[in-house]
Amino acid sequence: MCDMGGLDNLIANTAYLQARKSGDGDTKEMQKRRRSLSLPKPEQCVELRQKTEMNFENLCEQQPIGKKLFRQFTATVPEYQVAIDFLDELNNWDLAESTSKDNLRQNITTSFLKPDSKNFIAYLCAELAEKCKNVTEKDFEEVMEKAKEETRNFLKGKAFDEYQNSPFFERFLRWKVFERQPITEKYFYEFRILGKGGFGEVCAIQVKVSGQMYACKKLDKKRLKKKKGEKMALLEKEILEKVNSLFIVKLAYAYETKSHLCLVMSLMNGGDLKYHIYNIGERGIEMNRAIYYTAQITCGILHLHSINIVYRDMKPENVLLDDNGQCRLSDLGLAVEIKEGKSINQKAGTNGYMAPEILKEEDYTYSVDWFALGCSIYEMVAGRTPFKDFKEKMNKDEVKRRTLEEEVKYDHPKFDELTKDICKQFLMKKVEDRLGCRGTHDDPRKHAWFKSIVFQRLEAGLIDPPFVPDPSVVYAKEIGDIADFSEIRGIEFDDKDKKFFKRFATGAVSIPWQEEMIETGLFDELNDPSRKESAAGINSESRSGVCALL
Repeated sequence: MCDMGGLDNLIANTAYLQARKSGDGDTKEMQKRRRSLSLPKPEQCVELRQKTEMNFENLCEQQPIGKKLFRQFTATVPEYQVAIDFLDELNNWDLAESTSKDNLRQNITTSFLKPDSKNFIAYLCAELAEKCKNVTEKDFEEVMEKAKEETRNFLKGKAFDEYQNSPFFERFLRWKVFERQPITEKYFYEFRILGKGGFGEVCAIQVKVSGQMYACKKLDKKRLKKKKGEKMALLEKEILEKVNSLFIVKLAYAYETKSHLCLVMSLMNGGDLKYHIYNIGERGIEMNRAIYYTAQITCGILHLHSINIVYRDMKPENVLLDDNGQCRLSDLGLAVEIKEGKSINQKAGTNGYMAPEILKEEDYTYSVDWFALGCSIYEMVAGRTPFKDFKEKMNKDEVKRRTLEEEVKYDHPKFDELTKDICKQFLMKKVEDRLGCRGTHDDPRKHAWFKSIVFQRLEAGLIDPPFVPDPSVVYAKEIGDIADFSEIRGIEFDDKDKKFFKRFATGAVSIPWQEEMIETGLFDELNDPSRKESAAGINSESRSGVCALL
């Protein structure tokens, strides 16, 4: 007899994997859709220009399309181009491995700091120019930090003023209007379900015009209202909008359908760490992987803390791997923003990873994330959590008692001295004794367990991961194993609900959307001067029926 469930899963996986392969935008249908696209006309950007705050960091450094267009402008003025090249070379020197640092330093000195050099940075003040001219290996870093600051101030002044009156900035504004197009479910293709959460399912989707693949977290509107989850959903969405880290999933779009609120985020094809710990080979993962992933997780947690956000749900299940084997924190549904100098005391998290201060409902801030990280390191190494053995049947009260009262045992053979030490320091029951909580300079990245990691290079994405997921494998449960949601009845929406839906569905998020445009080639395609502009306007439809701004 034919296994229809297995057949459905095979068909869903095949379509999903094929979509991932065709994400380079070379399909006929995608090309057809791209030909229908056009940037809005300059006259459609007048209002946006008037409302745009002229902030150099935001417009020319943080926004990817803004950065590219500003650099295209500076390339037309030799003095500005020298300043950009100088900053790039300093960045290369900063991120270089120790073996090549000396050569890069000498190259910077001869290319930019000598008055007779072709690329001499002539805009420096006399005092700093003299220091640069006589710079030595000993004071190079200190002098270059001052030269970098003065170079950025130079670009933020006259160069930035001239850029705002150039065709490059006009094109940036056209892209910004394009970015603000209305987003609906028609913008995407939808593929297989990848999992489920408390308020709905997660599925794979693809942007029709770019080919970019994402994960879409679909929150059932009726379920949200019935369970009073609106505040939590909006908080997660607003936190994701603020986050900009290589080690945290990115929110690219927020939109609504008739039945769902949708968060479109980074698609992590490599599965979660819990899957890798328990489902691939021997329980646990190799030590080099555990160190690498923990280093990335630590960077992600520190980024959240830097913007006053406590994660509160650190566990291997919430750490996802991308195509290349890099990991990111996901599921910020329990994350909370705290005011400077304040603390919270709500009980939140997952049993077995919650810190003692949460379990005792005491005041806490960022300390709880470091305790949960200690639990996660232990689990990566031992293939079990610190307070509960693998498949051990135990109620929540017993896990709580063990967390509060018992000392953790390190009898697994993979616990060497450094691994044991970092776990012990993260799992300290008293906050004041815990790694990451013992003062303003208590940085977990300085622990000797991370001696193989150069964090500057890691944060720049320059360290190759120790494991790369198989691109032909779907690291997700079979469709038949993902339970369906029951239908919610008797829920009606009023004007207050509709106002909330509108507040939630804000469309594209600037930085991820601009990265998508660049990475998928749409930026170069629509900027090509030889490309014929579509006759369709910003709110028109082409003859093929494809909206000019899908």
